[in-house]
Amino acid sequence: MRQKDAAPAGTIGGTYCGNPLACAAAIKAMEIMKEEDYCAKSLHIGSVVRKAFEEMKEKYDIIGDVRGIGGMLGVEFVKDKESKEPNPEFVSKLVQTALQKGLLLENAGSSSNVVRFLAPLCMTEEQMEAGLKIFEESILANL
Repeated sequence: MRQKDAAPAGTIGGTYCGNPLACAAAIKAMEIMKEEDYCAKSLHIGSVVRKAFEEMKEKYDIIGDVRGIGGMLGVEFVKDKESKEPNPEFVSKLVQTALQKGLLLENAGSSSNVVRFLAPLCMTEEQMEAGLKIFEESILANL
């Protein structure tokens, strides 16, 4: 008889909530940390993503600010740059659109108006560019 709180069959328990994909990503990240200067790689990923976000900020009035460092950058969405009023409705639509296109974003911030683009250390340049393209396409789809 199976225990009520046991993990579903075929999953791995522990801190990754039984998600084998999350475990595999963590193992890959640990391999990178051993073989490469992961701090430099994180800063490189962050600089590429920040540059892309800053360019988007110039193009779209709905982007109020770019926040964060390294591979954990966030974009603040506002109703317009003058009022700086949070725009959680837009963020909700953006997150859903990006997910439908295959990009997982994190909704963060106290006003639910910040979206984080989580770039893992095992991400290649091509994957990063593809993710940024989906991010911008998702913005355009909801304007």
